[in-house]
Amino acid sequence: MIRSVALLLTVLTGFSGLVYEVTWQKYLATLLGSHSEATAAVLALFLGGLSLGYSLFGRVSRRLAESGSPEGVRGRLLRVYGLVELGIGLYAFVFPLAFFVARSISLWIPVEQQGIAFAFDVLLSALLIGPPAILMGATIPMLTQALARALDDATRFHALVYGLNTAGAFAGALAAAFWLVPRLGLVGVLVVMGLVNSAAGIGFVLLARRPPREAVQTAEEGKKLATVTGFGSYAAVALLVGFAMMAVQAVLIRVGGLSLGSSPFTFAMVVAVFVLCIALGSLAVSLPARIPRAVIVINQWLLLLSLGALYLVLEDAPYWAHVLRSFFRSEPEVFPAYWFAVFLGLLAFLGLPVVFSGAVLPLLFHRLRHEVGELGDLAGRLYSWNTVGSLLGALFGGYLLLFWMDLHEVYRIALAGALAAAVLLSARVLGRSSMLAWGSLAAAALVGVALLPAWPPQHFALGLFRMRGPTPLTHAGPAAFYRDRAAHLEVLFYEDDATNSIAVTREKGADRALSIVNNGKSDGNLVADYPTMALTGLVPALLAEHPARSFVIGYGTGVTVGELAALPEVEEVVVAEISRGVLRAAPFFDPGNLGASVSPKVKLVRGDAYRVLLRTPGRFDVIASEPSNPWMAGVEMLYSAEFLRAARERLKPGGVYAQWFHGYETNQETISVVLRTYASVFDDVAIWYTLGPDLLLIGFAEGNPDPLPRLVERVSSPPYRAGLARAGIEGTAALLAHELVPRGVLHSSRDDAPVHTLLHPILSDRAARAFFAGGYVELPSFAHLRDARVGERNSLLRRYVRENGGALSPQDRTRLADQLCQSRPNECAVALAAWLHEEWRSNELAQRIQGARSRFRIQGPPLSGPFLRRLSRFFEADAGELPRVTPEVAGREAQLFIQYYFPGIPFERRHLARLFDRCAMDLESAPRCLEEREKAERRLGWLGAELSASRGEAPSAPPAARWSPARP
Repeated sequence: MIRSVALLLTVLTGFSGLVYEVTWQKYLATLLGSHSEATAAVLALFLGGLSLGYSLFGRVSRRLAESGSPEGVRGRLLRVYGLVELGIGLYAFVFPLAFFVARSISLWIPVEQQGIAFAFDVLLSALLIGPPAILMGATIPMLTQALARALDDATRFHALVYGLNTAGAFAGALAAAFWLVPRLGLVGVLVVMGLVNSAAGIGFVLLARRPPREAVQTAEEGKKLATVTGFGSYAAVALLVGFAMMAVQAVLIRVGGLSLGSSPFTFAMVVAVFVLCIALGSLAVSLPARIPRAVIVINQWLLLLSLGALYLVLEDAPYWAHVLRSFFRSEPEVFPAYWFAVFLGLLAFLGLPVVFSGAVLPLLFHRLRHEVGELGDLAGRLYSWNTVGSLLGALFGGYLLLFWMDLHEVYRIALAGALAAAVLLSARVLGRSSMLAWGSLAAAALVGVALLPAWPPQHFALGLFRMRGPTPLTHAGPAAFYRDRAAHLEVLFYEDDATNSIAVTREKGADRALSIVNNGKSDGNLVADYPTMALTGLVPALLAEHPARSFVIGYGTGVTVGELAALPEVEEVVVAEISRGVLRAAPFFDPGNLGASVSPKVKLVRGDAYRVLLRTPGRFDVIASEPSNPWMAGVEMLYSAEFLRAARERLKPGGVYAQWFHGYETNQETISVVLRTYASVFDDVAIWYTLGPDLLLIGFAEGNPDPLPRLVERVSSPPYRAGLARAGIEGTAALLAHELVPRGVLHSSRDDAPVHTLLHPILSDRAARAFFAGGYVELPSFAHLRDARVGERNSLLRRYVRENGGALSPQDRTRLADQLCQSRPNECAVALAAWLHEEWRSNELAQRIQGARSRFRIQGPPLSGPFLRRLSRFFEADAGELPRVTPEVAGREAQLFIQYYFPGIPFERRHLARLFDRCAMDLESAPRCLEEREKAERRLGWLGAELSASRGEAPSAPPAARWSPARP
């Protein structure tokens, strides 16, 4: 009974241990940054603490075992271990406060050099997570010593403790990623896990008070096994296996990201499959009554062979992930089923070698055990060496080796480590008499490892995880599929660095169309994405008071950097780029980005944007943030309220912060979180677009005066005019068409979406779920009266029109329509409808309508004559000569008004008011008309009101006089 309850509690402690690791990593990312050095440091600190804990509590368990009768020893061991778990639980409660203190110390102490600052923060991190990690190392040695009945029973029970504790970690990995962190936030997770560990600790203390029902065999009463000499050899095997498997895990996480997309779910799924299979391997050792001596050797060679077989198929992992994805619809309801299928697929791909690795430590323990009193000490030492190997595997395989090697080469190093462990174990267990034979086998196997074929970079640079449906070659096999892709796309550069896998690709036949590919996802193309990348730098420079000093987050293709550096007013451009591979690929893009990488104005800094921004002296006039999509692991930090506050504080008065975001592969819930978070930090926000669904969130620092006069002046200057021309924009009206949401509107709206913070990181979860479904999302409608008043008052386009006599020139009107009709179908329809309202017989307008209809024939409004005439009526104050307006017609017109409202070219609200009045003239349908009107006014505000503040008109009658249906 005691052992069964203890094993159940062990599952809970394993669950909480993995959740702690995930939570601490996210906490410390705000201290160390999200770059590879930070991730490696956190993992090293956690594993180092575990290793120290295994060794320390192994010795503690031995001393307690030697201090009295077995029954008394069991009680003391369980009691001490219960107090350890209570300590972990109590520490979880105080960790948020401890972290706040550590972060304050980090910011208080000024350190000029990045390296010294990072080392100091690593020391603070060690003080934060070192103590609980050490305490977690007590589980295996103390429970093995406390509850093993005898030597014959020791292996089985030890394997059960290890296996069930790891099985709990499997559940913790999935729960943390899919539910706990996004739902509860980091503080909430720590509180819940603190309760779990406290409950487990109390449970073990209570178990210590219960007398054991079964007899416990002492070392004197039972036989001793013959002592196995050469612990060092077995410890070396444990270390080598730990190194090999952790390096393999690091490679598999990266390959998983290249195959499934590098979202937090991919990371969690690979880790979960790993720990589950380790648990299964350990539990398998607990099943047989007798374990032959040769089993440990056979298991090690099977581990090596299965890892080698896995190497040979991993190059096709992106293809098989694409095949799997093609079976699932792109709907949110399918998301759980898809990831369950991914889990099964990973289990089939990775399961066998990891199961063999999970059996290694219990088999080593079985081989080395020879006395009851030292079982805990033996387990502690053995697992300590294995964890040291895991630490080295994480540091070298997950970071250091990637400075010189690609992923497949790191995998080969791991294979060499597994081979060395197999040969060493064979020689030790089977005897050294045939050392020559073992040496020859090792040499031959090593040559075989070295001759393994390299993984083709084309397989990992295609971003197949973005292909949600099948293609004609989806089921033709990997060879045919990749051959077809290679016929259209060539890879000019590829590198697996310590952070990302970076490629430079080019469509064959399009020499200038180079793309930078980050973890399989294109982050910019010199042709298709040039307007987006150029405007990310030019728009904030146009709006800033004095754009002398700029900070750019993410180098990418270098276009944003090059456009800023080309402006005479800009004196310095500091660039924070996390990936070494991106910087090494930079020369490929110099012919298309004005030579950004060799510009004397540009200062390239490799590092996490958060740390670089905080540690770079001085303030900036322009900060342009051009990260990848927030569904990619680590990127969500750049969209957090904490990071935005740090950026706001680094702006000079009159400065501007520009944040890129996308309206594709997302949903309304995600974009609402991004907008709400941005508005919670910046008091003055506008939203522009660059190209199609690519958006720029513009945050203005205090002291930024009216930007319109200087914007008009700068647009006419040669440097800005040239930059805008490269982005496909000619003239002020065409530029102002890109302002979708004027300053102040976002704050006037009543959006109750949650804020994304580092302590409650909800964005990565929502963005990854939205990425699965794909699709395009429009900005929320700002047609409500309170928003419309602000929008029409602050719209730069509206003000530009008013300051030019109240109407655009024919040339400006044409440029405005052309700009919107390139990639914004809804705003294009509004511009064409306004033109139709003013000049309905224009041949030039007819040509523009035909061109827009052809461009948006698949997606967007119909742009037919009747449809544009419907929209054009919204520019009239009256409802027109409609013979009869039904409630259904009035409701549809209100919905159309909401969907297509554009502050730069606003509709007349009186049109809807007159429409509903006419609808209510029919006494039979009047109640339904009133109902439809109430629905419309909940979303639009009072329809009878006029925008008197912006148009200088007297307000209409008060609301009460407009709610009654008109009488015939």
